[in-house]
Amino acid sequence: MENITIEWLLDSEPWIQYITRKELLEQGEDDKNLLKAHREMIMYPALINIIDELKNWPGTVISSHKSPRQFFHKISFLAELGFNIKDTAIEEIAEKMLGHTGSDGIIRLPLNIGKAYGGTGENTWGWALCDAPTNLYALAKMGLKEDIMVKSGTVKLAGLARENGWPCAVSEELGSWRGPGKKDDPCPYATLVMLKLLSLYDNYHNSSEVKSGIDCLCRLWCESAVLHPYIFYMGNDFRKLKAPLIWYDIIHVLDVLSRFKYSRQKPEVMQMLDIVLSKKESDGSFMPESIYMEYKGWDFGQKKAPSKYLTFLVYRILKRLAMN
Repeated sequence: MENITIEWLLDSEPWIQYITRKELLEQGEDDKNLLKAHREMIMYPALINIIDELKNWPGTVISSHKSPRQFFHKISFLAELGFNIKDTAIEEIAEKMLGHTGSDGIIRLPLNIGKAYGGTGENTWGWALCDAPTNLYALAKMGLKEDIMVKSGTVKLAGLARENGWPCAVSEELGSWRGPGKKDDPCPYATLVMLKLLSLYDNYHNSSEVKSGIDCLCRLWCESAVLHPYIFYMGNDFRKLKAPLIWYDIIHVLDVLSRFKYSRQKPEVMQMLDIVLSKKESDGSFMPESIYMEYKGWDFGQKKAPSKYLTFLVYRILKRLAMN
């Protein structure tokens, strides 16, 4: 990574400075510049607004797992930026999240699945494999990786893996509901977020569950013209550069796959990476091609200028893929 790009990222908002120093420069936790960036990050107005919103956990009943307004996506975004359980109000939010944990160790959210789709048609506390891994990922990444409930939930979800990845699965409270796909198909998004969760636990990195999940996503890429399980595509929209890491898109998939040594030399990963790198600006930066309107005030919430956060995400992927 060129020094000029690093300098550009460091000449930015404190949260960009912090993740650049921590993840690209690998500055230690006691580095004075890193500590200064962290102090300023937790006081950044736009991030304080998200924290204040999350104090009302769990928010509204889920109507769309894809919506960036869902609280489980927002807490994951904070975790990605480096917020931890010691930061103001994060512990309060974490306690509320864990306060709705079932006996299986998995956090419940308020959902409403209509009778026509196999649900009760009433508001129900439950989980789906397109939200539960993200909740556990956020808590684990923010410092609760060894918490007994977080570990228990992670083991439970990991155990749902099949030879072709993770299925569409829900808690018993949601009855027989599942997404629009064949029962034996893997769910691409569930597989993606499960890999993301398990990336935080070293003992899973060489597991059969993780390897099957990685093979699943690579196979879907190879056969993207014909395989679209649960209506998840890897077409033109998938290939547009987008942030933050919320749904099923090329940056999110590469970010997760780059965390595992098993996937780093796979040709499918290199093919996806080549597509991303073909979109690099002359100065080494990257410009969003698709946005979430919920984040229209952020540098990655527009398509007219390079985004420092998106650029950071790409260079973090490159850094990981360069590892042995």
